[in-house]
Amino acid sequence: MTPRTVEVVRAGALTTVQDGGRAGLAHLGVPPSGALDQRALGLANRLLGNPPGAAALETTLNGVALRPDANCRVAVTGAPAAVSLDGHPAAWGAAVDVPAGARFEVGPASAGLRSYVAVGGGVGTELVLGSRSHDVLSGLGPAPLRDGDRLPLGDAPDSGPPAVDVAPQPAPPVALDLTLWDGPRRGRLANDGQATLRGGAWTVASASNRIGLRLEGPALALSSDEELRSEGIVTGAVQVPPDGRPVIFLRDHPTTGGYPVIGVIDPDDLSACAQARPGTPVRFHPRAVGWAAR
Repeated sequence: MTPRTVEVVRAGALTTVQDGGRAGLAHLGVPPSGALDQRALGLANRLLGNPPGAAALETTLNGVALRPDANCRVAVTGAPAAVSLDGHPAAWGAAVDVPAGARFEVGPASAGLRSYVAVGGGVGTELVLGSRSHDVLSGLGPAPLRDGDRLPLGDAPDSGPPAVDVAPQPAPPVALDLTLWDGPRRGRLANDGQATLRGGAWTVASASNRIGLRLEGPALALSSDEELRSEGIVTGAVQVPPDGRPVIFLRDHPTTGGYPVIGVIDPDDLSACAQARPGTPVRFHPRAVGWAAR
């Protein structure tokens, strides 16, 4: 049987292949990568009957246009966007039947930042260290899409259509109210820094990317400028660089760092971080875990 493929007619600003990520390789210096909005990826796959972490396309702000060479089903989740099939409106947040040769297009996001375009059977690019995800920090995985690329697809699910053909999903955030669990260096904040963390307000900076959200706003004062040895970094870690303005690390983060990690964002809040546009207001809600006193 000839493998199914899909042509990239319009690649968009930054469209990458992403899946559930590369878990368990931090000791080798390999970040987890994978879809920044794992909830949206999981929903798109569920609508098609794919495994939850099957590879899909993650678009950034201005969408993508595709043309499959065989009949397939496609679902778009994450950032809301106009969807069309050969120029006619099609459903967002639901499974859409796309005939061979038809142009399936996802337009600019009307809110949020990243849409997820899943195809029945998943995107079948080569596995690299157990994942098909592109990592913008190391370059692992397939390169960001370009016009004219042709992507292989996996075998279409043979279990028939899923029981649910549309499902609710949260709207992209107008503000980030983030639960922040104490990190190993919370004690590095000076008294003024502790007060700022509890009551300060920041905005998402335009320099943010898949590596991390950079924040603009008040600096967090530290009690010491003593250098730290490099320590492990996890997804959601909040690090304080020398300028005092916190950085929230996302899924393409470095696996070690030498600046103080004063907290870790609750995993339930990370999907909202993935959809936060520059200028989105940010507030932290610190929660103690009892051991962050160094």
